[in-house]
Amino acid sequence: MLGAMYENGGNVTHRLLDGHPQLYVYPFESQLGTRLVVDSLSSTFPVKYRWPVFGLDATPETDYHSIIDEECKVRARTPHVSKFRDHPFDFSDDERRDRYLELVAANGRSRPANIEAFFRATFDVWYDRRASGREEWYVGYSPILVVDAETILEELSVAHFVHVVRNPWSAYADTKKRPVPLSLAAYMLGWTLNQHHALTARERFPDRLHILRTEDVLEGALFELCERLGLERDDTLARPSWNGEELDEVYPWGTIRKAKPETNRATAGELSDDERAEVRRRAGPYLEKLGYDGFL
Repeated sequence: MLGAMYENGGNVTHRLLDGHPQLYVYPFESQLGTRLVVDSLSSTFPVKYRWPVFGLDATPETDYHSIIDEECKVRARTPHVSKFRDHPFDFSDDERRDRYLELVAANGRSRPANIEAFFRATFDVWYDRRASGREEWYVGYSPILVVDAETILEELSVAHFVHVVRNPWSAYADTKKRPVPLSLAAYMLGWTLNQHHALTARERFPDRLHILRTEDVLEGALFELCERLGLERDDTLARPSWNGEELDEVYPWGTIRKAKPETNRATAGELSDDERAEVRRRAGPYLEKLGYDGFL
């Protein structure tokens, strides 16, 4: 699983992994959360981005429909209103449900089993996917999911979690471009919570929780990550794609249109002096811990 605070490069990393011949890469954000997610973080982050909670008395079909998975279901069921409508996608959500039910009937019902069935079923009924035939790993991405990383790594004993972080000045400058942006204080609260959970989880799972800086991803860090995971250093890691088709820009998968080091640094420069100082104050010790203390 991939996770990242908003505008931190999660979608960029997701798209760079897309064409790797050994990976089943989920086509959109894999929004696995359900409406039953209720905890101390529920008021800060949307539940669609969280690790799901399933009802004890639910049926497998109820489980399936409770997974929010908004981007994929909208593209499949009402493609004319999807922001991905211009990208071909031969896929049926009903057929995925039926395949999911078959997998759960065969392997049992539990949270990790449900998630495995959900990913496997997705690729079993994605008919125009460009497959290499050598795929080994499933890759999903949800913003802010690192807040649940410890639970995920406890429940899925062979899983890895990759947390992507970007310098908070560029990240906040990009989030300001949203139609209804978060305030600086609200954004930095989310950013620092993500880094806290990532660093804490890495202490428990140093070999399975990987922290990547977007600044390093743009300089080829995914080649080294794949090598550590026993995967090939494939040339596709150098360019974003969807279903193996190269993208000129990451948008509409993410708000970072041109994923280049110079663009990343220039974006930080869009903030006022007061905003830069306030971001620094609120980022606190995480700037030094993540190597950003001298970025600006």
